[in-house]
Amino acid sequence: MPHAPLDCDLLVVGSGAAGLAAAVSAAHLGKRVILVEKDAVLGGATAWSGGWLWAPRNPLARRAGIVEDIEQPRTYLRNELGEHYRPELVDAFLQNCPDMVAFFEQHTALQFVDGNGIPDMHGDTPGAATGGHQVIAAPYDGREVLDLLPRLRKTLRETSFMGMPIMAGADLAAFLNMTRSPRALLYVIRRFTTHLYHLARYGRAMHLVNGVALVARLARSAQDLGVQMMVSTPAQRLIIEDGNICGAVVLHAGEETTIRAKAVVLAAGGFPNDPERRKAMFPRDASGHDNLALPPVSCSGDGLRLGESAGGYVADDLRSPVAWAPVSKVPYPDGSVGHFPHIIDRGKPGIIGVLQNGKRFVNEAGGYYDYVDAMLKAIPEDQQACSWLICDHRFQRRYGLGFARPAPVPLWPHIRNGYLKRGHSLEALAQACGIDPFGLVATVDEFNQHARRGEDPLFGRGSTAFNRRSGDAQHNGPNPCVAPIEHGPFYAVKVQPGCFGTFAGLRTDGHARVLDGTGQPIPGLYAAGTDMASPLGGHYPSGGINIGPALTFGYIAGRHAAAV
Repeated sequence: MPHAPLDCDLLVVGSGAAGLAAAVSAAHLGKRVILVEKDAVLGGATAWSGGWLWAPRNPLARRAGIVEDIEQPRTYLRNELGEHYRPELVDAFLQNCPDMVAFFEQHTALQFVDGNGIPDMHGDTPGAATGGHQVIAAPYDGREVLDLLPRLRKTLRETSFMGMPIMAGADLAAFLNMTRSPRALLYVIRRFTTHLYHLARYGRAMHLVNGVALVARLARSAQDLGVQMMVSTPAQRLIIEDGNICGAVVLHAGEETTIRAKAVVLAAGGFPNDPERRKAMFPRDASGHDNLALPPVSCSGDGLRLGESAGGYVADDLRSPVAWAPVSKVPYPDGSVGHFPHIIDRGKPGIIGVLQNGKRFVNEAGGYYDYVDAMLKAIPEDQQACSWLICDHRFQRRYGLGFARPAPVPLWPHIRNGYLKRGHSLEALAQACGIDPFGLVATVDEFNQHARRGEDPLFGRGSTAFNRRSGDAQHNGPNPCVAPIEHGPFYAVKVQPGCFGTFAGLRTDGHARVLDGTGQPIPGLYAAGTDMASPLGGHYPSGGINIGPALTFGYIAGRHAAAV
């Protein structure tokens, strides 16, 4: 690309769900759009996500006969968010998310699969739905984007198997059941054989699912609409003239290039890898590296700094500045360390989470955000913020424990490198982990007494629809989330606070316009995704509440900027 100045109608900074949604929405309306991405590949944190989005009243749910008034999700959010409920943002999200899904379905390559059976996380909150609020990008054939493949981020290493991503739902169920069902085993053999062929021919997975499928479909749509997507191009500073945002100066191929635009959308991925802002805003993160961030290193606060330079401000009044997730460190032979998010295993029957004192502290089958939130509240300030997930041999071979996969994948590499701790007795396991052995034995004994009857009087595990969905419907017992821990050897993995991203972004209005210190919109400046302060006030009421609002407010920003 020549380094002469470029002109466009809309400049988008960042290529995750929010940035691509804004670019596609504006380009569909005939606007000339340039998208710049700091990293060498497109996709941001979205590509490493599960790809689910929370979108109440979406068209897929309606087609399945799930019809609800807007007041139901509004009631749920009003009760969930409490003092952090901001009607303008909540209404903008709830009113636009059905139209957003319909727009992408009808006019772009982005197609969806419903998650109508997935309940809201907190089923005892008024307005909570038992389903119909979730959708995910449909699987995508990588051959549809062959020209774009080198520029697309691959699936997170820790959540794939030899580079093969696995989609939640029937795909994942087949892998978990392959040792018990000939039909599931045949499916897995076919799937893995196809993957090996793709690795040999294309050098990567070609059956794209989850966040990678979402990014690939959006990027395909953006390219078809003429969006100019520039990778390895960080935005350096905004161009401000008479109080209006008129573009930005970017760094491309080692030289500064001016891109003039009528509006700019900031969607650079928040600040999960900005040590200084983390130290200032994250709890229990004195070094700026104590919590294990899942997003790519490039998500380091660039959008927030650009917004602040134009007079915007970062919200500091949210329930939480960070979207918590329980994460374990995965050591690799080359000395590098990966991060594994514990989303699936905690809800299955036969596992508990304990602290250093050996005691449980939470309903393990609840939301991932809730697990970390409870962990931080239960641990004294002078102790390391961590917990241990404990299970027996039967559980590990059936479901896997973190990055240590279920049978028939061997266990010994994870035991040898220290990721997985093992003990032939609970006392030995406790000693290997640094857990109080008397506390752990007492906790497991008490848990087992009730678990044999499918009960958990301490935390009510399995008491909500979300709990039961996280469990195992094929479990031979009255509670799909509860089973005793009694068949040695026993295993444990250390879990630390981690995050999917940040909530503390630039304050905006319902049109995604960045607000200045007086609450007035800054002309020509928008923010979406995690560069925008959480429209849900830093709460985590359901799965998909990162990507759902990101796509919706990206859609809102792109359309509003195009109209301007």
